[in-house]
Amino acid sequence: MSGLKAVLLDIDGTLMDSNDEHAHAWVDALAEFGHTVEYGRVRRMIGMGGDKVLPELTGIEEDTDEGTRIKDRRGEIFRERYLPTLKPFPHAADLLRRFGDEGLTLVVATSASKTDMKGLLKQGGLEKLMDEKTSSSDADASKPDPDIVQAALKRGGCEPGEALMLGDTPYDIEAANKAGVRCIALTCGGWREDELKDAVAVYRDPADLLARFDESPFARG
Repeated sequence: MSGLKAVLLDIDGTLMDSNDEHAHAWVDALAEFGHTVEYGRVRRMIGMGGDKVLPELTGIEEDTDEGTRIKDRRGEIFRERYLPTLKPFPHAADLLRRFGDEGLTLVVATSASKTDMKGLLKQGGLEKLMDEKTSSSDADASKPDPDIVQAALKRGGCEPGEALMLGDTPYDIEAANKAGVRCIALTCGGWREDELKDAVAVYRDPADLLARFDESPFARG
């Protein structure tokens, strides 16, 4: 893509195989507060932030006292029980290096908390490959609202037409499109290709995108 300057990167389900674990952390935390929710229902919401997930599941707003306690406990459970077991998808780091070799600025654009973002990148050995980072603390509203994508554009110093988003959920695609950014999607996060139809291209995982990089929208020829 001529004029491409930056790649805006989701983490969970895109670079790290972590969507299932995020869902389990929500189920575990809510159970401790007396809320029984089905794992499958939560799993479909991963990719949105707690400001969307918590009220949808319980009717409790994230910024209330109870909401804050649940949110904080979910983070503790995720980092203590699940984060140490996580791995990046095969060739995720190699894909990031290829982006760097192309002269592209790499900007994290995630609905995860800043603490979770740092932990995920460190666990996956990806932290030093990123140029800039944005998380839920940089946005008023999480995906599918465009706030995080807009913050990532600002952090990367580029206009919407100079960036591409890489994500794995319809929420990534919607957030990117609302911000005027085209999105490439991966199915490794658990969504089917037909559910990601609003992306400009869909690949299986980082390894698949890397193998077909020269024919992808990221190619700068």
